[in-house]
Amino acid sequence: MTLTKANITALQVETLAKLYLESKPAEISDRTIAQLCDWLMGEFQQLPLNLQFSDYMRYENAEEMFADIKQGQLWVSAESYDSSVYPNPIYGFIFQGMHDYDHYLTDSEFSLEGEIVAYKFTAKRAPSLDIQKILYSEIVLRSAAYLYLGHMAAPKIVFP
Repeated sequence: MTLTKANITALQVETLAKLYLESKPAEISDRTIAQLCDWLMGEFQQLPLNLQFSDYMRYENAEEMFADIKQGQLWVSAESYDSSVYPNPIYGFIFQGMHDYDHYLTDSEFSLEGEIVAYKFTAKRAPSLDIQKILYSEIVLRSAAYLYLGHMAAPKIVFP
């Protein structure tokens, strides 16, 4: 069997998804959570968008999302940010809005490659390695699990 780009990507998705699905939740210090929340609030204050909460709205592809962003608004799906790491759901809402806007700024799709591009763009701004690891779990690993399963995996932060 010859390995093609599609086969390699499928193997990468499966490997990363299994890391997420099979890993135990990470223990994150209160100090790191506070630093994460402070950083997210700062990121939120810089977003040039009107974030809209939705229980049901989910973009099917990046082009749909980019069209809304060009109009100055972004729907944020409630199912995207129910992670237990945040002390208040608003931080998950902010995280998802920031992450989606980073997709727009990097012109990256919702594929594994697109998630990695968005992660790298975001991680450069993160104030610590621990926050970079949280972002990697939230952006790359959880997205790989979604692509692998075909639906959202139970939210958790893992440091495999």
